[in-house]
Amino acid sequence: MDFQWSDSQDELYRRALELAQRHFAGASRVWADHAFDRTHWDICAEFGLMGLCVPEAYGGLGLDALTTARVVEAFGRGCEDTGLVFSAAAHLFAAVMPIVEYGDEALKAALLPALARGAAIGANAITEGEAGSDAFALRTEARRDGEFYVLDGAKSYVSNGPVADEFVVYATMNRKHGYLGVTAFVVARDTPGLRLGEPLAKMGLKSSPACSLYLEGCRVPAARRLGREGQGGAVFQASMQWERSCLFAGYVGMLERQLAQAVEYARTRRQGGKPIGKHQAVAHRLAEMKLRLESARLLLYRACWLRDRGEPAVAEVSLAKLAISEAARLSSLDAIQIHGGIGFAADYNVEHMLRDSVPATLFSGTSEIQRDLIAREMGL
Repeated sequence: MDFQWSDSQDELYRRALELAQRHFAGASRVWADHAFDRTHWDICAEFGLMGLCVPEAYGGLGLDALTTARVVEAFGRGCEDTGLVFSAAAHLFAAVMPIVEYGDEALKAALLPALARGAAIGANAITEGEAGSDAFALRTEARRDGEFYVLDGAKSYVSNGPVADEFVVYATMNRKHGYLGVTAFVVARDTPGLRLGEPLAKMGLKSSPACSLYLEGCRVPAARRLGREGQGGAVFQASMQWERSCLFAGYVGMLERQLAQAVEYARTRRQGGKPIGKHQAVAHRLAEMKLRLESARLLLYRACWLRDRGEPAVAEVSLAKLAISEAARLSSLDAIQIHGGIGFAADYNVEHMLRDSVPATLFSGTSEIQRDLIAREMGL
């Protein structure tokens, strides 16, 4: 790997960080219990966040995976509302990129320009009550009816669902075929038979709205199918490779911001006649946070670099996702411990990072699933 960033990559990082710090510093205090403000979404969209890796022909910036990840990292570092960063990344990697990679030209021309500039919002709908980690045990069904498919079923935990315009929905056409029986569709919000549940109350990522989605005789034009019939499993796995790498760059940015905040506090907070950072117990805890950050970041960069070289990088992507999500949870606990009482108090920007980090070990495949994937790639 070449560890030297190009001038254009550095400039994009600097601009993204500056924008996020200017508009979204202190955001978690303001938006703690509310979905993101569309004005703030539009600020990110104007920069190009919603179309970073979308080809320029469809209104995106056309960036490779590594540069995309670094820009998302900058937003994660500068924006204290991790929910907003998560929503933008989920839109891009779990909804828009499947259309980029598996939509036909007519569908891409019709949908991608609005999605890439953030004028339309995308959501992914695969998880069900009985299909979480076993993602392809789907009960949502699709059947062909002339130039349409009729979808019936229910989805849960649809990120961006309450505000989305387009949903990438996965349904089975033959349950006996498992993975090979799944097909993916892009379903418009106003399609008859599509109904959304109430927004979910969540522990963290509160500004990223989520809900259940219900499909009742929902007729979707065949032209809105992604890939071939039975190719939905491949569509989903491809989107997960994007999500498990580039989306988690936002958490790398959060980890850097968190560490800087903890170090500053350790330098200025005095106990026993000296800054607490001079106490070995605190200093060692900060050193562990630094180790987790740098290890996770390098694993992420390697995974994205390999993807840009056209290599599958299944183990490398899972290693990066596992390292980042676990680091976010553990380092958030350390940050609270270092800050003591104010780390526990909701009025300070410390405890919310733990709440936002816990779901990172669950979505995009749990930590246990990532370990299974890594073991499988090791030949076990």
